[in-house]
Amino acid sequence: MAINYENIPSPCFVLDKSRLIGNLELMNRVQKESGASIILAFKGFAMWSVFPTVRQYLSGATASSLSEARLCFEEMKSKAHTYSPAYLPEEFDEILSYSSHITFNSLKQAETYKDRVMSSPDKVSMGLRVNPGWSDVETMLYNPSAPGSRLGVSDEELSNGLPDYIEGLHFHVLCESPSESLVKVLESFEKLYGKYLGRVKWVNFGGGHLMTKKGYNVELLIDTIRKFKEKYPHLEVILEPGSAAAWDTGVLVSRVLDIVERKGVKTAILDVSFTAHMPDTLEMPYRPRIIGAGDPTEGKPTYKLGGVSCLAGDYMHEYSFDKELNIGDKVIFEDMIHYTMVKTTTFNGITHPSIAIWEKDNSLNVVKEFGYEDFRDRLS
Repeated sequence: MAINYENIPSPCFVLDKSRLIGNLELMNRVQKESGASIILAFKGFAMWSVFPTVRQYLSGATASSLSEARLCFEEMKSKAHTYSPAYLPEEFDEILSYSSHITFNSLKQAETYKDRVMSSPDKVSMGLRVNPGWSDVETMLYNPSAPGSRLGVSDEELSNGLPDYIEGLHFHVLCESPSESLVKVLESFEKLYGKYLGRVKWVNFGGGHLMTKKGYNVELLIDTIRKFKEKYPHLEVILEPGSAAAWDTGVLVSRVLDIVERKGVKTAILDVSFTAHMPDTLEMPYRPRIIGAGDPTEGKPTYKLGGVSCLAGDYMHEYSFDKELNIGDKVIFEDMIHYTMVKTTTFNGITHPSIAIWEKDNSLNVVKEFGYEDFRDRLS
């Protein structure tokens, strides 16, 4: 049964539990048939209220900060595969206590912290992020392989070889990419770093594998990983997708607060904000899908959509709707769970959307509501 939006409070993020489970089942199938380990990337999806469900299918999570590593330990009930462009010295020992793997972004960082890792009471495996030299990401803001990228050691930097204490290699250059892109990345990766694969213990293929999107070639992904593991049977292969877990699993419910018309342009002002609640629509940028609406069509009611913040650019260009909008009408943004809730802000002090789960029995479970204290307490 589809989500019943009529009785959902606005604004509200709503996760469809059945859709989430469907994605996790597919990811688990890839895991089993390919032999890879798949872990969840918190930077794409960190809704910890559903981690008890997630951990039935995935073996852990990746973290990029002390808070994410602690969240993994406390809520995913596993130690994190941790990577950061640079670690804060005062946080490092605590990060280690929550980590099973720790990956460095530079040889200098690895050399700085290796003794602290080796003297840690827990055996934490050290890895190095490398730049495989190829990416299909066209938006430079999201391209880790852009010229001069700060992310990942280049092959030229390893002219003296890979340090003996490094046990794994990590690359991450995809973003909502097809499996064909992974094939090309691996070709470049092996060309540059293949000479080290005989002695390391694991390779992390990073995220961006959008295996749950309709049309994704899942069989090619499985076959590609299998062939890689046949060449290097001693290696553990790790994937860490974020979007794939939560892809198309839920919505952002909003409502119309006002309709203004200026110089022939009608704007429906909503109780949500694109800059505060859907920042990727402006950063990526991308045009979100809306139930009952589409691109401007002659003869249909057409509106620009305005956010409730005071930022001039907090809007989306025109959509045409199936019927006229009125104050109080619901506007439902689709696919708003991955890379959305994790990036929201309390800019302007505007009301942050609640977070809810549409359960398998078609009931609504509101798991989080926000108020003044959430705005106040992150400031000073």
